[in-house]
Amino acid sequence: MPYIHRIHPEIIRFTDTIAIRWYGLSYLLGFLFGYLLLKVLIRRKLLHLSVEQLQDCLTTFCIFGILLGGRIGYFIFYDFSSLLENPLRLLQVWKGGMASHGGIIGGILALAWWARRNKVSFWHLTDNFATVVPLGLAFGRIANFINGELWGRVTTVPWGMVFPLELRELHPDGPWAEHRYNLDVLRHLVANGQLQPRHPSQLYQACAEGFLLFGLMWFLRQRPWSSEKPGRLSIVFLLGYALARFSMEFFREPDAHVYFGWMSTGQLLTLFMVAGAALCAFLPRKA
Repeated sequence: MPYIHRIHPEIIRFTDTIAIRWYGLSYLLGFLFGYLLLKVLIRRKLLHLSVEQLQDCLTTFCIFGILLGGRIGYFIFYDFSSLLENPLRLLQVWKGGMASHGGIIGGILALAWWARRNKVSFWHLTDNFATVVPLGLAFGRIANFINGELWGRVTTVPWGMVFPLELRELHPDGPWAEHRYNLDVLRHLVANGQLQPRHPSQLYQACAEGFLLFGLMWFLRQRPWSSEKPGRLSIVFLLGYALARFSMEFFREPDAHVYFGWMSTGQLLTLFMVAGAALCAFLPRKA
């Protein structure tokens, strides 16, 4: 019998509407580790900001860039019709729905605004923030795994996992919602073929887009090469994320929109990141 995902998304519930969720904790840890690592770069004189400036910049980056950009990006790229039906869904963050591409775009715009407002080099900011962003992406993918969402394709590999939310009947508003964590019921559904083992693609992405890319970016940031020309690390991040995301999407269950018979929306969006990296490589980049 394969592993059946039964992690409850809530750590503790206080009232009918207030609870601490693993999803939110994962994002909080991503922001915290990002802040601590950026302080390390300040101490090593690689990031030319004061701690107070970093706190102000990071707040702008996280709230108006990552969170707002990721939320808006999700609806634009994946669920625009739902937003048109009920615009208030944009505020219902506890129901999930974040797009990493939207978060990256929002983060870039937030850094551009903050750099202009504080007369700081935009490329200097993006190079340093790009160094730690992959760690936040890793925590985000772990959050997806804990929520049991964005699962992979059906597989026969020994480590395949069953994600009950594959069946709409087991969703919180579905007729079988009360059985979502009932192991006997879930095993019966697996035995009947109604639930199938799938790649834990969220964990694949956490490793490739997150921890591996972070290791590469952190290593390069300590080398003189990264400081010789502004924007180098930003380009490496865009290309590295695009490569990791494009390849890992082959293990992930594609969304409703498939292009050319095989390309997912996530893969299509990475092509724009490659184009953006190429554009950055040819544009003049001042420190």
